Amino acid sequence: MKPKKRTHYCGALRSEHAEQDVVLKGWVETRRDHGNLIFLDIRDREGLVQVVVNPNEADMSTGKEVRNEFVVSLSGQVQLRPEGLINKKMPTGKVEVQAHQFEILSRAETPPFQASDENVSENLRLKYRYLDLRSSRLQKNLQVRHQTAQLVRRYLDDEGFLEIETPILYKSTPEGARDYLVPSRVHPGSFYALPQSPQTLKQLLMVSGYDKYFQIARCFRDEDLRADRQPEFSQIDIEMSFVDTEDIIELNEGLLRKIWKDVRGKEIKEIPHMTYDEAMQTYGCDRPDLRFEMKLIDLNSFFEGCGFKVFEDVIARSGAIKGIVAPGVAAYSRGQMDKLTKMAQSAGAKGLVWIKKKDGKFQSTVSKFFTDEQFEKLFEHCGGKEGDAVFIVADDFLVTASTLSTLRLHFGKELSLIDQTRDAFVWVKDFPLFDYDPEQKRWVACHHPFTSPKDEDASILLEEKTEDYGKVKAKAYDLVCNGYEIAGGSIRIHNQSVQKSMFKALGLSDEEVEQKFGFFVEALSYGTPPHGGVAWGMDRLAMILCDTEAIREVIAFPKTTKASCMMSEAPSGVGQEQLLELGVRLAPSVENKN
Repeated sequence: MKPKKRTHYCGALRSEHAEQDVVLKGWVETRRDHGNLIFLDIRDREGLVQVVVNPNEADMSTGKEVRNEFVVSLSGQVQLRPEGLINKKMPTGKVEVQAHQFEILSRAETPPFQASDENVSENLRLKYRYLDLRSSRLQKNLQVRHQTAQLVRRYLDDEGFLEIETPILYKSTPEGARDYLVPSRVHPGSFYALPQSPQTLKQLLMVSGYDKYFQIARCFRDEDLRADRQPEFSQIDIEMSFVDTEDIIELNEGLLRKIWKDVRGKEIKEIPHMTYDEAMQTYGCDRPDLRFEMKLIDLNSFFEGCGFKVFEDVIARSGAIKGIVAPGVAAYSRGQMDKLTKMAQSAGAKGLVWIKKKDGKFQSTVSKFFTDEQFEKLFEHCGGKEGDAVFIVADDFLVTASTLSTLRLHFGKELSLIDQTRDAFVWVKDFPLFDYDPEQKRWVACHHPFTSPKDEDASILLEEKTEDYGKVKAKAYDLVCNGYEIAGGSIRIHNQSVQKSMFKALGLSDEEVEQKFGFFVEALSYGTPPHGGVAWGMDRLAMILCDTEAIREVIAFPKTTKASCMMSEAPSGVGQEQLLELGVRLAPSVENKN
């Protein structure tokens, strides 16, 4: 007999379906045997519903054999549960299905864990990812991700954008993270690279006249991983011609508001703008979490001429002395303060000065260098109160800023200062175009080498004023949400002379430019419109929308922090014959590991 087609998802049944005949297919979540009746919770991607099976009826005897994770098919009638038996914890809790026919489609061994069990190690979940993906947690997350992707496509289509795919096998142009390389069998000794982003390709589409492009692009970076990074990731890639910064911000704010309204059910108020310099001075980082205050306080002028050699030396070399006020921290023990000092040192600082006010008295690591009167003035200057503590770092600006940013985020979580009921957005703009790398002894691009300098700074590049490269600002912008950069982009260089000057400033010889970017530089000579764009971190965006802090929770088959797949055990070795075909030989040290 031909199996009946499914009529409803298990998790979609509600009171309005009462008295309807339905056909369900799914997995057995739990089984409760009450003798004459067996109660099953049947699960599919939409959720659970309770099914009542009478194993003594015809066509129902297989109900006795069923166990957890068996795949079953059943037909029956939806019935309202009696008032006292309603399960308020389940969306389907007001109904149950009285089964009339029951069939086992697939049997299951006892799984290493139940999908609904939250107390399972992450390593075990990753090893059996296909079982973890059955959990309501991940099924909900991946549905949110899907919903977001479809919203993006519809919104950009309505705005006149074309979805255009760019190659995965492309040219290696190392700048920033390492490339993943793919050896070519047809061209021995040559390699493709997996794209870190479609940067030059989307700009070439602008040269080609496709003035509104997007794709949800797969990108690859061989870099050390964190909770919010993976070696392969997806980005919502957008590029537009004949635009300026404000045009791009306006478009992307519209997209953001659409996503937040449809996915989170929230309206977004006006989004503030902040320069890079303001963000670094006030919050110590270029992606500030604005859900709580605790701003960094400039203390250079306060400590000028104070007589404390450490502070005066920092001021003399144009360093930065800054502090933050942590409310209620005066009750911390010396051991807790020592842990904070170690945290500051791990962030790059040489040390951490703290002053706390408890019961009207001051305690500090620098008590012998300052009077209580000076401490009182410091607290007044910083806005500290009884029971608070002031933490101070004195070092080069970036060290001071990043250390206090680390402490600020720690206190935000530790002291429950973060308002978890809201999302806080900010546009950060006017980034430096260059950053100096003391190890390589050269300037590197803060974003990428195709970012345009601000108009007033372009002459510094064209005239090769190397001493002023650190002053050049970029037409770059990041969209930050809750301390995460969720989108970033820039207006691009469309003038060939400026692009050549940019490469020269980065220390690339004419030969290197020709080898790596010759096709791109030549394209700029055939009529290039002013253009710019933005790339959203699709995974990070989904992570925030799903209220999780781990990017693995919104990716179907993620990698570990060591860039490996515990389920398939990738990456893995390959046979010698395959390597010879590709013209690849392993180094002896690598061969021995395999």
